Amino acid sequence: MAYDRIVVKGARQHNLKNVDVEIPKNKLVVITGPSGSGKSSLAFDTIYAEGQRRYVESLSSYARQFLGVMEKPDVDVIEGLSPAIAIDQKTTSKNPRSTVGTVTEIYDYMRVLWANVGKPHCPHCGRLLEGLSPYQILEKVYESYLGKRITVLAPLVRGKKGEFKELLRELDRKGYSRVKVDGRYMRIPEVPPLEKNKRHEIDLVIDRLTVEEEERPRLLNALEKALAESMGLVKVEDADTGDEEIFSESLTCPDHGFSIPELTPRLFSFNSPYGACPTCKGLGVKWEIDPRMLINEKAPATEAIRITQNSYFEYIRYSVLNILRRLGYDPGTPFGDLPQSVRELILYGGKFLNTSYEGVIPHLERRFLEDDSERIREEIGEFIKEKLCPACDGARLRPEALAVLVDGKNIYQVCSMSVKEELQFFERLQQKLTGKDRIVGERLIREIKDRLGFLVNVGLEYLTLARSATTLSGGEMQRIRLATQIGSKLTGVLYVLDEPSIGLHPRDTDKLIKTLRDLRDLGNTVLVVEHDPETILAADYIIDMGPGAGKEGGRVVATGTPEEIMNHPESLTGAYLSGRLQIPVPQKRRKPTGKWLRIVGARKHNLKNITVEIPVGLLVCVTGVSGSGKSTLVYDILWEYARQVFYGGYGEVEGFDRIEGLEYFDRVINVDQSPIGRTPRSNPATYTKVFDAIRDLFASTPEARARGYTPGRFSFNVKGGRCEACEGEGVIKVEMHFLPPVYVTCDVCKGKRYNRETLEIYYKGKNIADVLDMTVDEAYEFFYHHTTIRRRLELLRDVGLGYIKLGQPATTLSGGEAQRIKLARELSKKESGRTLYLLDEPTTGLHMDDVKKLVDVLQRLVDRGNTVVVVEHNLDVIKCADWIIDLGPEGGEGGGYVVAVGTPEEVMENPNSYTGEYLKRYLQRNFVIM
Repeated sequence: MAYDRIVVKGARQHNLKNVDVEIPKNKLVVITGPSGSGKSSLAFDTIYAEGQRRYVESLSSYARQFLGVMEKPDVDVIEGLSPAIAIDQKTTSKNPRSTVGTVTEIYDYMRVLWANVGKPHCPHCGRLLEGLSPYQILEKVYESYLGKRITVLAPLVRGKKGEFKELLRELDRKGYSRVKVDGRYMRIPEVPPLEKNKRHEIDLVIDRLTVEEEERPRLLNALEKALAESMGLVKVEDADTGDEEIFSESLTCPDHGFSIPELTPRLFSFNSPYGACPTCKGLGVKWEIDPRMLINEKAPATEAIRITQNSYFEYIRYSVLNILRRLGYDPGTPFGDLPQSVRELILYGGKFLNTSYEGVIPHLERRFLEDDSERIREEIGEFIKEKLCPACDGARLRPEALAVLVDGKNIYQVCSMSVKEELQFFERLQQKLTGKDRIVGERLIREIKDRLGFLVNVGLEYLTLARSATTLSGGEMQRIRLATQIGSKLTGVLYVLDEPSIGLHPRDTDKLIKTLRDLRDLGNTVLVVEHDPETILAADYIIDMGPGAGKEGGRVVATGTPEEIMNHPESLTGAYLSGRLQIPVPQKRRKPTGKWLRIVGARKHNLKNITVEIPVGLLVCVTGVSGSGKSTLVYDILWEYARQVFYGGYGEVEGFDRIEGLEYFDRVINVDQSPIGRTPRSNPATYTKVFDAIRDLFASTPEARARGYTPGRFSFNVKGGRCEACEGEGVIKVEMHFLPPVYVTCDVCKGKRYNRETLEIYYKGKNIADVLDMTVDEAYEFFYHHTTIRRRLELLRDVGLGYIKLGQPATTLSGGEAQRIKLARELSKKESGRTLYLLDEPTTGLHMDDVKKLVDVLQRLVDRGNTVVVVEHNLDVIKCADWIIDLGPEGGEGGGYVVAVGTPEEVMENPNSYTGEYLKRYLQRNFVIM
């Protein structure tokens, strides 16, 4: 057995055709090939899956019972396999408690640092809070008052109102004789009655003495007594000047009473009740119903609450009707014309006829937080607005944690810096620390700096550690996990990555490649599924799959170094890398017609109050480095506002002054990478509506008509023709302990979804389950003479999805595949040529040959008169655009400006544009003359 390589023999998983391949160890190996050629089947479903299975088998039987039985991939043998770690794009956290800091574990080191090096301060006066022992206080008193006469006092009451007779009586019983009341010394029996409604200060006189060396025991005794009587405070007054100084045994501000518990790492954890903000429970935000979104002020009172249009919430309408009738108001009165008191009673509740009425808004907010039904939560979620927590202002932590400062900043302020700025902060801090703090903090700071450096190296310097993990893209999360793995410094591991270059500007690809090489140089094998030319060319070894997609793929076309692949006559990838094949630059670009879509004063997130003009009727690319503000501009502002204009909506879209030019469009379509469905029920056939025509066709066959079968009989979503054991899903959902649910093939229908009677109906020798098992390419040939079906399938082929199966569960589709299915569905609709299309990196998961098909589809859309706006990093798409809007120049706070606009040729000549610089290099490398 060879130990210097991984040997795979007879791999037949999914569409793999009995593949034999050898992968050199401790190398950067790229698996490439057309979309659907079997790259992921080889890398993830065969090699990584077998590595995981062997690991699970090595665990105890007790541990395995929670993990379940892992199926062996369809492969004869894999030799030389190392422990495997997958870093894919499907593991983006949905937990609102996860942040970039917690995912990378940097925040854990920071918590320990703040607990050990942090200095607590009073948030009211900024005073440093020091917990001193009696001996430490003694030394400070001798340092400041040696030779002076002082009074040692125990502060008992500070700025309080009330009756203090009992307190003074108790002091008298203890044997004390004098107190200082509101600045005046007097004997306890002589203290006059104090006004109850006036604030008072009462200090107990413990001793008066001159601070001399021989008085040390007496002074220490006085200090200890004062600390005991005042629960940890002692006041020392200079008898000559009257100046006072307060010392505390605990971390308490003597002036404001603000106290901090013992500094431990858990005090800085927003996932612990000990450290979390008590108002938002550590989430940093509060979800509240927005009355402006919920209420239509002009509608009749019983119809004004918009959510009651949903049958789930119809009962709210009846409760409102009941209130109005009992109070004597006409239910037909517009809600806005009702008295303020009645409106507030309906919305926020209160006393109503001697009973307590909850109110519509508190009721909906409670159901949103407590209801188990995802459908109910989604319906209420339309009217929910996320607001920063009013108590912590988004910091997630309790005030005591935020009062602890390191170099003048609390832990949230540092987490709110960009990774690049934070790295500079810790570099400065390392130089400033002295003494004990330096010894304790040096190792922690080194670990933090290393991990921040890894984030910079993978092009994520624009992120902040406070950013919620739910807002990260798949590519960003994958690179974060990649940086975390480098930080762990494991060796002898097989890392399997899924297109880590997604969402990365060409400027940052070099950093990514360096990171992958660092991982390799630690003594690991790095196996990357990738389409990016720069990453492929940087590989030590390439495995090119193909030659086509689906059944036409599944073979190893070529293996070797980048040079060997480029010279291989059968390698499609090699042909594009060498320049033998390329995506042509349009010979003539469309020019602006004078119609513009203008976004004026965009200032959301990191946008710097910019005005952006998008030419109508052109293919427009919005470019810029990661974090420069592209998605904020196109999706958070333009899409959100346009959606309200064309489709209605509630509330206000904020972060800009106005948008002009939407009158040039009759609709806006957002084609993003969100899933087309969350369960195996959803698939390409149902989503694109081609399945409706297929069911009609099966229902029209003579046998189906003789049995009285309607199109509904061939639906796996309703009773009748479906398999009831799995309710038409073809799989059974099995809940797993500690892990996401697993789907197991149904034993009754064997994954076919239908009952036996339905499967007896055939069209041209195929039943309905056989059709769902066809790829788009196979179905296209099968239904070629059926115009409606053929047209919809042709559109799926045009966007490069000929290899996917019609019935492939939505849960198995990548974000890029889901996006292209949406694009095909939109292409199938009748249109007026006045549509605004917004696309988010549609090249995700596409081979260079498939990008060519995608560009043709986009150009076809524009040729019909539509406007296509694409957020994209792929230089092949950018070079084919009519117009570029380049944002930047950097990511995060360094971005948000318009760097360059114009044709690709104009942007290439702009010295400030990173996009232009890399576009110029790319075109020169491919010998394209413009």
